[in-house]
Amino acid sequence: MGYIVNNRIYVNPGFEEEFEARFRARVGQIDKQPGFVAMRVLRPMGNQAPYVVETEWESQDAFRAWVGSEDFKLAHANPLPKEATREGGGLEQFEVVVGTESRG
Repeated sequence: MGYIVNNRIYVNPGFEEEFEARFRARVGQIDKQPGFVAMRVLRPMGNQAPYVVETEWESQDAFRAWVGSEDFKLAHANPLPKEATREGGGLEQFEVVVGTESRG
């Protein structure tokens, strides 16, 4: 049914716009990867919550192929300054067991 990868990132105050702008600048690049389904960058609504970057793939193999690709290296070549983020968060990987979508 699919494979979901969430990356939880705690962004420090004052760096939110730069963090979001980096993803806006890359929109359309990951879309070209074989097995890619969707990406969402979720802005936290609570003070202590992290951003969540959610990607959906056809399979774990498709995700792993992207991680080994030149596009992945390019996307991560110029990271935010160290003071932009704090400890915590990290990658979570899930296999979709049950899912549904609106049909209306």
